[in-house]
Amino acid sequence: MLESLQRRASLANPSDREAILAHPDAIDLPQAQIDALQVFVAESAGSIQGFAALIPREDGDLELDALFVEPDTWRQGIGRRLIEHCVVVARQQGVAAIHVIGNPQAEGFYRACAFEHVGTTDTRFGIGLLMRRMV
Repeated sequence: MLESLQRRASLANPSDREAILAHPDAIDLPQAQIDALQVFVAESAGSIQGFAALIPREDGDLELDALFVEPDTWRQGIGRRLIEHCVVVARQQGVAAIHVIGNPQAEGFYRACAFEHVGTTDTRFGIGLLMRRMV
């Protein structure tokens, strides 16, 4: 169910569509993340509207490993609420920051959620933005 949401959201983004069609294996939510309570779901009226996943990093911080929202609910604050929930979780765990490798088209969203641009990295889909939010 969550992977289907991830696929819909990825295919709805014109900058991701071609890459996702070429690499369908990129749509993956490991069961281990769910079992480890690292996945957070946003629901409304019994319907899943989005999800986020946080995973630990070797430096002790957390990585936002996934953030996907149903395309027909984009720009309604669901992604921002998921980010804020991740910040609460990070604070409870005593970490200093949440990191994300963001799609360049999502930079404005992440900046609006208090992430700062700290660099770039090559991904199999092109350049990814290294971003960080102090918690």
